[in-house]
Amino acid sequence: MTDTAPYKHLYLVDGSGYIFRAFFGIPPMSRPDGTPVNAVFGFTNMLHKLKTDSACDGLAVIFDAGRESFRMDIYPDYKGHRPEAPEELVPQFPLIREATEAMNLPCIEMAGYEADDLIATYARQAREQGIEVTIVSSDKDLMQLLDDGIAMLDPMKNIPIGLPEVEKKFGVTPDKVVDVQALAGDSSDNVPGVPGIGVKTAAQLILEYGSLEALLERAGEIKQPKRRQNLIEHAELARISKQLVTLEQNVPVEVSLNTFAKRGEDPAKLRPFLEENGFRSILARLAGALGDAPMEVKDEAAAAEGPASYELVQKEADLVRWIEKAHAKGMVAVDTETTSLDAIQAELVGISLSCGDNTACYIPLAHKDAEASPAELDLLGGGAQNTGPEQIPLDRALELLKPLLEDPAVLKIGQNIKYDAIILARRGIQVAPFDDTMLLSYVLEGGLGGHGMDDMAERHLGHSCIAFKDVCGTGKNQITFDYVPLEKARDYAAEDALVTWRLHAALKPGLVRDHLTTVYETLERPLVPILSEMEQKGIRVDRSFLHRLSNDFAGRLAKLEEEIHALAGESFTIGSPKQLGEILFGKMALPGGKKSKSGAWSTGADILEKLAAEGHSLPARVLDWRQLAKLKSTYTDALQEQINPETGRVHTSYSQAVTTTGRLSSSDPNLQNIPIRTEEGRKIRDAFIAEEGFTLISADYSQVELRLVAHIAQEEALCQAFAEGQDIHAITAHQVFGAPLEAMDPMVRRQAKAINFGIIYGQSAFGLAQTLGISNTEAKNYITAYFERFPGIRRYMDEIKETARANGYVETLFGRRIHIPAITEKNPMRRNFGERAAINAPIQGTAADIIKRAMVRMPEALCTAGLDASMLLQVHDELIFEAPKEQVEKTIEVVRAVMENATDPVLKLSVPLVADAGTGNSWGDAH
Repeated sequence: MTDTAPYKHLYLVDGSGYIFRAFFGIPPMSRPDGTPVNAVFGFTNMLHKLKTDSACDGLAVIFDAGRESFRMDIYPDYKGHRPEAPEELVPQFPLIREATEAMNLPCIEMAGYEADDLIATYARQAREQGIEVTIVSSDKDLMQLLDDGIAMLDPMKNIPIGLPEVEKKFGVTPDKVVDVQALAGDSSDNVPGVPGIGVKTAAQLILEYGSLEALLERAGEIKQPKRRQNLIEHAELARISKQLVTLEQNVPVEVSLNTFAKRGEDPAKLRPFLEENGFRSILARLAGALGDAPMEVKDEAAAAEGPASYELVQKEADLVRWIEKAHAKGMVAVDTETTSLDAIQAELVGISLSCGDNTACYIPLAHKDAEASPAELDLLGGGAQNTGPEQIPLDRALELLKPLLEDPAVLKIGQNIKYDAIILARRGIQVAPFDDTMLLSYVLEGGLGGHGMDDMAERHLGHSCIAFKDVCGTGKNQITFDYVPLEKARDYAAEDALVTWRLHAALKPGLVRDHLTTVYETLERPLVPILSEMEQKGIRVDRSFLHRLSNDFAGRLAKLEEEIHALAGESFTIGSPKQLGEILFGKMALPGGKKSKSGAWSTGADILEKLAAEGHSLPARVLDWRQLAKLKSTYTDALQEQINPETGRVHTSYSQAVTTTGRLSSSDPNLQNIPIRTEEGRKIRDAFIAEEGFTLISADYSQVELRLVAHIAQEEALCQAFAEGQDIHAITAHQVFGAPLEAMDPMVRRQAKAINFGIIYGQSAFGLAQTLGISNTEAKNYITAYFERFPGIRRYMDEIKETARANGYVETLFGRRIHIPAITEKNPMRRNFGERAAINAPIQGTAADIIKRAMVRMPEALCTAGLDASMLLQVHDELIFEAPKEQVEKTIEVVRAVMENATDPVLKLSVPLVADAGTGNSWGDAH
């Protein structure tokens, strides 16, 4: 190419990035012949915007010709884990090439090479001619090309990517990016790298040694034994990895740079393409450029701005129109309005729908006349009824909506859709398929903020939603939604549906961008119907047992109260921290008293426990009183009120988007916080019983988090101990303290156990000292000895903190991201908290992912085995089942198989997973 290209600024567009953003960002669309075209529509829109708005005078779109490339000759497993493209996207690939050509733009691809190689080659050629280059992509692999005159533009955020962004991502300048990638590898492309080295560590090594080759030549100088060994043993893998990640800048391209000069629209090419694919909105927008008179925009997919319009649907014909619209769109946001947050007992009041285009509707189904309250109707007597405003009869409306909500060809979008699914399931409607914006946010932004609609709308849409209190009031004046006037109800409910639609459009593309599709699709979304079934099933509770236990606790509390008052020498309110503090530190002058900012003495559990350990009777008895009072109020009393009168069961509600690590939480009642370390606490579980003819089964992962620590740290002694089924705490005591395995001193084993579990939570020497009742010096020496014997665990802790600081997040072994914003706090206490969270999150998060994988697979496994067992509860690492007595042994066999093989085939652990199972008529017996 000797001729100079006739332009000064070239934009090279990474076509793949545009394709996937368009596919996941635009709802399903089909042209008249049924061919899906949502990705084509979005791609064409984005390309037109870039062509129109950018300052470039040269523009080309670069595509991958296919999966095969020269890199597979170097390393056959390169990109071996990449999933197949979605079925609906495959027929759109050739249409997207047609779109590019119809837009009068070069469409470049070349067999045997990836798009990144073509971009690298054209960027080099352009710079040799003095042409400025902007690469339109956020792909990290292209960051190695950044140089004087070569920049990147993130099309998702429309912001430039320069040297600061590269250094933040890789810790080095662009010229050293490939060396860092070669060491760290890339799981998404199956680039092996060197085991045990992450991006942060790789950057430090490259900065210290200058280059990959220099590092490998001097690997023997590395102080850390495991790292030194890995670098020596895997040097060739590192060199191969560098070949894989280095972009080829000398591809023998067949299309000249000279042809990339930006050209105007060619109506003869563009108009037929837009008409054939039914893109009327784009035709209307380009009417002037195509020589046509302006058209009225009728394509709903193009309406993206302007005031929202909400419709009140009170007639059957209008509901049918909305249902037809949703069928045509292939996608609809759904929200229910009810009388309660308790999905098992709430009554359905109305349903709202939105198909985007700034419109939504509300279908009132059970509203009552706001002027006639229940009390006023009672005064009328004679069975007076509140007939309410004009509404489609509830049963008829649901009859019409059921085919839509169950249609496998229409995606239903919800915010916390599990709640809506339970409400509708009680009316005989099984909502599927669905997306959940709350779970999308949770997967993408776990640890960064709340996942409720109001928080998300503010964060992503800059929109403040109508507050529930502004519609229903607060306190004693609060009304249920069925008494809200229809106009108010319409605006509140329809807004929820439209905001849900908009959040889905904003969030869904992020799954592909951040490589989190697998987490959402295999862990979170399929868990929704599982949890829905568990919540509806509930677990039977023996009310009479709770009543007797509550009375027993009341009697014991009365005796404790007498004993406490006798020790204090006077009567006082034990539950009052202020009065208790005055007794302990004022009257009795016990040591360690501290006053809060309010001037009151602190009487927290930590202070009372310390005093009790020093032999003071009063604080010890107060601790007993507090524990018993909490058990009585929170469980033996409250559980009786939470038994559903129709089912005789309690129906806890599981939340998927509360904890930062991926663990489930439960509420109303919270069954995950029942204390089991005391005899009284364990008695609570005896109240949960099986139905007649059934048995409860408790299946619990054995030390799953410790097993994961052993796997991640690759500590041979720990892995071997787990593989051989040995006592891991005794092994730790033997390895660290030299204690004999035979006739192990229980106290030494207890110390080893405390260290084992303390390590998982990043416990300090001070924390361990408090746990074991030893000095800080002793605790520090224990931890030092532990890390000397298990250096892999220290290495993991150091590297995961580095990773968290570099990326702002850590990942589980299944790819879940857990953001740790506190890791960069200036406040030392908050920063230390962030570091402890960074250490624990991948371990606890992976354990949570594992049990979720087991839960997702469990119903099908039980059904395939012909078993009638039901999964009732999940409590951290434990699953509770109810099985017919004659099927118990077979059920245990299936349950254990599913749980112990939950990581297959994605993850091969270095240690076995073990699930212990017990049975009984009550949860307490089974555990």
